Amino acid sequence: MSASMVRRGLELLSEDLKDVHSGQKQKNRKAGASARDLISSNRQGVSKQLRRLQGHQGAAKSKATVKDKRVKSAIDEYRKKQAKSHLSSNLQYFLGTSHSTKQSATQKIVNQNSGRQSRYRPDRPAVKPKEEKSIFTEDEFQQFQKEYFGKIVEGGS
Repeated sequence: MSASMVRRGLELLSEDLKDVHSGQKQKNRKAGASARDLISSNRQGVSKQLRRLQGHQGAAKSKATVKDKRVKSAIDEYRKKQAKSHLSSNLQYFLGTSHSTKQSATQKIVNQNSGRQSRYRPDRPAVKPKEEKSIFTEDEFQQFQKEYFGKIVEGGS
């Protein structure tokens, strides 16, 4: 046999051995090899790789199972999620009480909760102008006219 044929045979054999050996490594990884075996032999970043691998393994362990799950009716779930009206029970409660609050207190509460923006403010009641009362009486006006004009004017000012 020539040396070239022997070298060629050894190369083929070493490739076959690599394939068999790598197949075993893949089986080991699936079988739950330790995280240290899965990390490259580089000196830098080993701890980071370990944490990354252990994090993935920890997430894989907590799988949700259907073992203890109770099957619920879809109709019951729908009814449970629907909003219930408490209007009738609230009305009974408030109408059943004999105590009533003062009008001023309820008005304060309504005013505070009426909204913070200017468009929600109710119009203030218009202030009625009061009739001006004169400090002078009618007799004093007549006396002033008499003194100033010399006579009393009818339908006076």
